[in-house]
Amino acid sequence: MPTSGMFDSLAEYPHWLVLTCSVLAAAVVIWVLLRLIKAAMWLLFCGLVLAAALSLIWYFFR
Repeated sequence: MPTSGMFDSLAEYPHWLVLTCSVLAAAVVIWVLLRLIKAAMWLLFCGLVLAAALSLIWYFFR
């Protein structure tokens, strides 16, 4: 493990604290990614519904 930079400052803290903060940060990142994926899926679903509705309107009124 490198002995310079951020790792020197982390070495001063208890191991359990560094591990807990790392796990919490990873959990927050995963939560944000899941929220973004959920939003993308909703956009995809709404886009498909809109495209289907527009194609039906085009089919019946052409």
